Amino acid sequence: MKVAIIGGAGRVGATTAFALQCGAVVEEVALIDVLFEQAEGEALDLRHGASIRGGQRFAAGGYELLDGADIVILAAGLRRKPDESRLDLVNRNVALLRDHILPPLADAHLPPHVLLLMVANPVDILTHIAIEESGVPARQVFGTGTMLDTVRLRGFVGEYFGADPRHVDALILGEHGDSMVPVWSRAEINGVPLANLEGYSPDALAEIFARTQASGAEVIRLKGGAAWAIALVTQHIVEALAFGRSVVLPLSTLQHGTLDIAEVCLSLPTPVEQGGIGDPIPITLTEEEHAALQQSAAVLRETMAQVRTATAS
Repeated sequence: MKVAIIGGAGRVGATTAFALQCGAVVEEVALIDVLFEQAEGEALDLRHGASIRGGQRFAAGGYELLDGADIVILAAGLRRKPDESRLDLVNRNVALLRDHILPPLADAHLPPHVLLLMVANPVDILTHIAIEESGVPARQVFGTGTMLDTVRLRGFVGEYFGADPRHVDALILGEHGDSMVPVWSRAEINGVPLANLEGYSPDALAEIFARTQASGAEVIRLKGGAAWAIALVTQHIVEALAFGRSVVLPLSTLQHGTLDIAEVCLSLPTPVEQGGIGDPIPITLTEEEHAALQQSAAVLRETMAQVRTATAS
């Protein structure tokens, strides 16, 4: 299997390539970036470790390396400028996707089964644009969505209750952004609901969620941007796609009515299997969680409307 990473010289793209190498996932990784020398340096550095881990082939270059890719990871994105509004950043990244990434994708020799995995932010909006304009079937285009928020939440829950985070089962659904929704009603550790554990309180969960919501901004403040956790999230998704390790993950996909949500990309529990994804699973939510998810969908619809208005003007 061949994976191409657009934005392969960037912080997220390069760490994702390293995660794929450490996990011995896929046989070939192509780092595509306009910063060619930096991409070549990353590929060379990765090749130096091939005899220790994985043995994959690493290459760097332009969009010609898309040819034959089974999975294309879209990790190229712009950072917010000082005093720039969220919507301005959204519009700049939409323009980057439309003007510089999707056209080469359309011209590449990609197999019919190619999968597009959106990692760049705002992931839900960019996933929606890619579905509409890439020419790749909608069921083959999806984003990392709230998977990163979910693993952050599980980590904080594990820390608070003194448990291994790998044994925490908790979800965040909806937007990868301010309107994300924690599904506390189904959260548990080793099959035990959180409400049955020592130390449980609604205030404690509210604090854990607040930390989760603020995590992205905190990482940006401390080191300039996230990389390692999202790289592991992406590697986990690719591993499931490559090896057929069937899992259910909160990924951003175009919704068609599950949980009364349609015509918007956001995260619901989604089966990930060898070669692709399945239909979202309509899990049972509380009334409050369902209402919050509807609000999250409304926020994303409004953002998409603003993007379309800006494009039309």
